[in-house]
Amino acid sequence: MTTETNPAAIVDWEPPTPPTDLIFDDGEPLESNRHRIAMNVLIRSLQQAWADRNDFFTGGNMFIYYSSTQVRNRDFRGPDFFAVLNVDGNNSRQGWVVWEENGRYPDVIVELMSPSTAAIDKGIKKNLYEQTFRTSDYFVYDPFDPNSLQGWHLDDNQQYQPLTPNECGWLWCKRLDFWLGTSEGTIDRETAVWLRFYDVAGNLVLLPEEVATAQAQAATAQAQAATAQAQAATAQAQAAAAREEAAVAQAARLAARLRELGENPDML
Repeated sequence: MTTETNPAAIVDWEPPTPPTDLIFDDGEPLESNRHRIAMNVLIRSLQQAWADRNDFFTGGNMFIYYSSTQVRNRDFRGPDFFAVLNVDGNNSRQGWVVWEENGRYPDVIVELMSPSTAAIDKGIKKNLYEQTFRTSDYFVYDPFDPNSLQGWHLDDNQQYQPLTPNECGWLWCKRLDFWLGTSEGTIDRETAVWLRFYDVAGNLVLLPEEVATAQAQAATAQAQAATAQAQAATAQAQAAAAREEAAVAQAARLAARLRELGENPDML
């Protein structure tokens, strides 16, 4: 028995082409100016902390594309802050397109909540980041509520487990090797309790301008210390000169006394 192949039944198959008509700006602004500043604080401080590294990407309020279905449904997802490790940091990106990044999803995501988004951030988005993105560390924080910080870490069963704060109220971000905590201060002329990174030793991870200020203060302190040392050296030299002058004067008086006694023996 022979089997004949029907040429008409042979169809050349090619994998579906990823969509190219991607939108990278939906025109929706951030919730408030404070939300914008809070996002930039996280991005810029991480970039400053890792200024000598080029193996990561960090961004915020930019779309993450992960499936053709998502694109068709226009189901945009733009975390307020995210970081991806072990990628080429030199690449210019309008957004994060998973199929153009070798299937890489964000390792860390932070959503800056508001009363109108809190339920979504802790519901739909949390489920997406856990079940689809498999994002290792996820945090939420409302810049107008200093007590709102929450975080989760993906366990070995690929499920989010809530993070327990330390004595300072900070949460450990395992993927970044930093704490996430709060710090009150004025940034971009707005005073608030900001979400900030802290290193393992508990030191605040500084913004570029804070590093510049710290360096300027250190240089000023160093200059003041040098001036103080110079003044101390001058004072020591003046004291030594004064002692030398006093010794010379004392010797001169002694010599004069001896001459006087030599000329008038009866004074002995």
